[in-house]
Amino acid sequence: MSTLHPTQSALSAIETANVWINSERLTAERLRERVVLVDFWTYSCVNWLRTLPYIRAWEERYRERGFVVIGAHAPEFGFEHDVENVQRATRELGIGYPVVLDNEFTIWRSFENHYWPAVYLVDREGNVRFHHFGEEAYEETERAIQQALGVEEATVRVDTDGLFEAADWDTLGSPETYLGSARSERRSDPDAGRLALNQWSLTGAWSVGGEAAVLDAAVGSVSYRFQARDLNLVLAPPAPAAAVRFSVRIDGQAPGDSHGLDIDAAGEGAVSEPRMYQLVRERTAVGEHDFEITFLDPGVRVYVFTFG
Repeated sequence: MSTLHPTQSALSAIETANVWINSERLTAERLRERVVLVDFWTYSCVNWLRTLPYIRAWEERYRERGFVVIGAHAPEFGFEHDVENVQRATRELGIGYPVVLDNEFTIWRSFENHYWPAVYLVDREGNVRFHHFGEEAYEETERAIQQALGVEEATVRVDTDGLFEAADWDTLGSPETYLGSARSERRSDPDAGRLALNQWSLTGAWSVGGEAAVLDAAVGSVSYRFQARDLNLVLAPPAPAAAVRFSVRIDGQAPGDSHGLDIDAAGEGAVSEPRMYQLVRERTAVGEHDFEITFLDPGVRVYVFTFG
């Protein structure tokens, strides 16, 4: 969705925030006469990750012409409230523009926002001129930035790959799937036989809380029958200094060339920090497959499957 939505004093809520990354504290007064893109994000969200190359490219191209990007980090999961986790993600993802922590969702509510990701373009008079929810509409968004700045030129060319590559929407047949009891769907009994498409199951000693399933004792597995080019899983270790080893199988075999960024061809990997892990990147024809991840150490927290 993209539309005009005039709002007075749109940036006033940022003045309530005390924690900033890459910047000293900003205010609406300091941003007067600037065009500001407020980008609502949470660092484990795959939909936001796929927009990041465009946000970075716009910030780089237009920052000397009165354009400012503010990343408003509104956490989805408990570990995303931790400032050290957000600082690490900001460094690892190459984010150099100002980031403000919106742990209480004060800025989020001031924009009446409901989505990750979402961008709101605030003009020099402090009014919201444009907004867009979700991925894509990149050219439309950049044209709105140009109009607010009073420039007209070719839009940026952005090459995306790896973690940031756009989803293969034509073959995507699996939805975001949460393992925590608050939003869990399509869970199957592990003794019920072969999983149907988009069903999942747990094997081993698991405790399922509102946000995540937690492995109480090794060894434990999560299985999912999926259809997508990419399979991602948001995971967290039991403690900051801990690491949980795991092994991935696709249709009972090591993934080989279908391994994602966070495992090797043999399917081996480790959960060493709380974030999204890309486990499968299919490089041939996309179809239905049985995925299984086996954790060799206890304490891992498993939050949500996402696909691309």
